[in-house]
Amino acid sequence: MNAKPRRSVGARLVLQAHQPLEMVLQVAVSGMDGARVEEDLVVTCDGEPVKAPEVGMAGGGRAHVLAVDPGRVVVEYAATVHGAADAPAVTDADRFTFLRPSRYAESDRLIAVAHAEFDGVGPGPELLAAVSSWVGTRLSYVPGSSGPTDGAVETLLRRQGVCRDYAHLVIALLRALDIPARQAAVYAPGLHPMDFHAVAEALIGGAWRVVDATLLAPRSSLVRIATGRDAADTAFLSTYGGAAELTGIEVTAVTDGPLPAEDVTALVSIG
Repeated sequence: MNAKPRRSVGARLVLQAHQPLEMVLQVAVSGMDGARVEEDLVVTCDGEPVKAPEVGMAGGGRAHVLAVDPGRVVVEYAATVHGAADAPAVTDADRFTFLRPSRYAESDRLIAVAHAEFDGVGPGPELLAAVSSWVGTRLSYVPGSSGPTDGAVETLLRRQGVCRDYAHLVIALLRALDIPARQAAVYAPGLHPMDFHAVAEALIGGAWRVVDATLLAPRSSLVRIATGRDAADTAFLSTYGGAAELTGIEVTAVTDGPLPAEDVTALVSIG
């Protein structure tokens, strides 16, 4: 087991379901071979327990599917992670999938921009640092500035967004440069204000490396929740067949001891 401070993470969601519906949650930490995880998930509707069967997702993700009646739904999840996860295997399917344009990372529309800005930058760590710095200096982090349908192109035009928007633009630029890139939803100790966080990952040297142009939390402390092409695959909550209103959300993510120092030039993987 790799040496890493113990990390404690969790989420509490409160929703008002207006009709019978199905909810898909992605709040549990991903499968973490090599680490030990203690966790608890409790879901209630008007105080009565709700079953939450687990469904395996891409990249080791774990979704939970709920069938709920109208009422007040409370989701409470807590996990303690001991040690670090092993690096996941990288397949050819990963490489091909994460080179393609996707719903929120329209890399085919940013090819000219990517080559104009980054041609001549060496592959590997230099390119990741250059893209991260470019996105970080051109966008302003403004909560509430983007909508649920905004992708990388809209983010670049507006020059502002939140963590998922930063990640989408990084992903789109890297794919436009033929670097496989994907999005990870994570718990992020040190993040302020605390919330679910989104980062990009790039396939460099046979391993997935984190790129977080927001610089809001040290990458080496992140805990993976979900992995996918973009936010369409990594949303913490999706509802089907009825309407529900999210009325409360609390996210926690802390480590034992001080947070690790961040070196923006280092290659870091989520563990």
